[in-house]
Amino acid sequence: MRWIQAAGRGLLVLVVVLTGYVAAGAQAGEPSAGSRGPLTLATAGDLTGYLGPLLEGWNRTHPGEKVTLVELPDSADETQAQMITDLRDGDRSRFDVLNIDVNWTSEFAAAGWIRPLPRDRFPLKTFLQPVVDTATYDGQLYAVPYVTNAGLLLYRKDVLAAEGVDPPRTWAELERYARTIAPKHGLGGYAGQFLPYEGLTVNAAEAVYSAGGSILGDEGERVTVDSAAAREGIGFLARGVREGWIPREALTYKEEESKQAFQDGRLLFLRNWPYAYVGASAPGSKVAGKVGAVPLPGPGGPGTSVLGGSNLAVSAHARHPDSAARLIAYLTGERVQRQVLTRGALPPVRADLYRDPALIRRFPYLPTLRTSVLAAAPRPKSPRYDQVSLVVQAVVNDAMAGRQTPAAAVRRLARELAVISRG
Repeated sequence: MRWIQAAGRGLLVLVVVLTGYVAAGAQAGEPSAGSRGPLTLATAGDLTGYLGPLLEGWNRTHPGEKVTLVELPDSADETQAQMITDLRDGDRSRFDVLNIDVNWTSEFAAAGWIRPLPRDRFPLKTFLQPVVDTATYDGQLYAVPYVTNAGLLLYRKDVLAAEGVDPPRTWAELERYARTIAPKHGLGGYAGQFLPYEGLTVNAAEAVYSAGGSILGDEGERVTVDSAAAREGIGFLARGVREGWIPREALTYKEEESKQAFQDGRLLFLRNWPYAYVGASAPGSKVAGKVGAVPLPGPGGPGTSVLGGSNLAVSAHARHPDSAARLIAYLTGERVQRQVLTRGALPPVRADLYRDPALIRRFPYLPTLRTSVLAAAPRPKSPRYDQVSLVVQAVVNDAMAGRQTPAAAVRRLARELAVISRG
């Protein structure tokens, strides 16, 4: 099964490939059989139709721990709402294992809806280490990373080669090429996901982080956004629209719209997730064979991406928590993680896969993606993350649309986030 909700939540994806018993599950410990039994796995809608057959592989080898799939809506927001409704039912909850967006972990943990997990039960040391932080809250592990993601800068390598320049490493280079080279070739300069939705929160956070700033600290209890770095980051985005090297149309882009614009040959540069590289490079794309990818640039060199992806968590009301943990260990084992990449072209969390020569030949962006993930940071952690994100979207949209200066936007953002942090 693959479900994809590319709504700025970091290409929220679950890919489950079950092909036999994985050592990680066997080594996770063997508590009493009484804590084992059937499970329900809750995820967003299966868009490809192959999850059912694959889950049959687990069910054949674990007849006493069969998994039933519950598909929720494709929309991440609707999925989150339905999960929360179910979890609030307490002992009547249907769900045992939850596939949650990485930025839901803090909210679910703070509310007591998911169980803390023992770190030694899962192969965390084999993961790309920044992804582990997305699964923690208040110093405790509450989920296990399953799929990761980081933003990349896609570029037209044919156009840059014709101009004799390397891909940009800094904002200044990006601005200069987007302002001067793009028009010569009939292209828009630079775009990201700038519609006021979760994707704009991601793009704004990346700009602030890349400039050396932050938005919240102390698990959302402290507001840190009122800084020169935040003004620089939001100013970079606002300046692009004002000067025209970010097309005004980009203010309407989500992941798919921006991917399509690049894939149709209308942009020189695009910030997006790796799936956009795969699509733009596929047969039928107008830019197939002409696409390169580098880490996001920052003011003085490589910038900082926001981490995306999904984590697997155990409901606080799981009927058989040991079986739930065994399933999660299974899904994060090397064999399944390898197939997350080879069957889904999706970023696994296992670090060794990013150095596999055969995989790199098939997925040439892997070294760049590894660099981006290792330099990435989570979105602002807060038990009231949805409110935080809505405020960021509204304020940054006003700044990019020219309704507020970046300095005024940062001051307003600090005030509104302070209200949220006080509850």
